[in-house]
Amino acid sequence: MAKGTRKGCLLGALGVIALYIWAFYYFFVGPTGFRWRALYGDAKYPQGYEIHGIDISHYQGIIDWRRLKANALVDGNPLRFVIIKGTEGSSRIDPNFIDNFERSREYGFIRGAYHFWTNSSSARSQAYHFLDKVRLEDGDLPPVLDIEHVPKDVSVQDFQTDVLTWLHIVEDKYHVKPIIYTYYKFKKKYLSAPVFDDYPYWIAHYYVDKIEYKGTWKFWQHTDTGQLPGIKGNVDLNVYNGTYYDLLQLTIGRQKDEPN
Repeated sequence: MAKGTRKGCLLGALGVIALYIWAFYYFFVGPTGFRWRALYGDAKYPQGYEIHGIDISHYQGIIDWRRLKANALVDGNPLRFVIIKGTEGSSRIDPNFIDNFERSREYGFIRGAYHFWTNSSSARSQAYHFLDKVRLEDGDLPPVLDIEHVPKDVSVQDFQTDVLTWLHIVEDKYHVKPIIYTYYKFKKKYLSAPVFDDYPYWIAHYYVDKIEYKGTWKFWQHTDTGQLPGIKGNVDLNVYNGTYYDLLQLTIGRQKDEPN
């Protein structure tokens, strides 16, 4: 074998090894902070919280709601709430949304629905798409905006204006402050303007004993590798930062009935 060929093979092999190392870090360590801890043994639940819930989409497939309601416990506590993916962008609807939305209420869960923000559609078109496809009722959680990405060609100030456009349109419909879902570093970097502190937060921060976000928050998504009866594969697990009574008071209808 020629020397140049051997050298090329060696470099190729080293490249493959480097790619595997990068992939392992990126998918199992880097973005989630000690994701590897969830791969071994039982899940480690955050301490001091009694109100647990899940968020779901078509990725969870067909859910056995009867089994989920009867047997699902998180750290010895029953599931209280389910937040369901409704829409994405200005045209997509989650294929399992209607069934999940109806069944979650049928089986006695406090339900909610979220919109997944994309940078390829205007804030206004996304807001009206959500309102057209998702019909929240009294007793449901406030609408949720799931926002995780910033367009590269838009300033932070303009991005914040777009986010507020979505929030204001949806708030005008339901007369409650929508919940903002994001990960804690994104909140600090892109949603740090004081106006956003008026909204309830749902913070994603995985595989840590204590959430590092220092501001006020309502929900904490602490893992994306939960395992529960009635759901095949992994599911996101969340805690609510308060009592069951507080959670009920957050719902649509309860907020409207509160005195000013």
